[in-house]
Amino acid sequence: MSIKANQNKKTSEVDFEKLIETPEFKALVARKNKFITPYVILFMFFFFLLPVLTGYTEVLNSNIVGLINGTWFYAWGLFIMTWVFSTIYTKKASSFDSEAKAIINKYILK
Repeated sequence: MSIKANQNKKTSEVDFEKLIETPEFKALVARKNKFITPYVILFMFFFFLLPVLTGYTEVLNSNIVGLINGTWFYAWGLFIMTWVFSTIYTKKASSFDSEAKAIINKYILK
């Protein structure tokens, strides 16, 4: 508890308005956006492709296993893709967090 209280005291001594204007923070945000953007584009593409394929084509209507058609496999694939993307981001986020912590520690008011 005391460690957390100490950390809260330290972060309250940081001028976050000035911090977000620093080149280090802007570079971190740019790297993070560069990492996230392709995943967001891929997710949105495949997410919105499902209603297009089911509504306007017959591609996913054929049964693949028993009475389960391609639409169900595509939808399950979207869940798997979401889990994979979130796992990738979770692993990468630790490096973003450590960089952010280093930047904050650099600009703690003394």
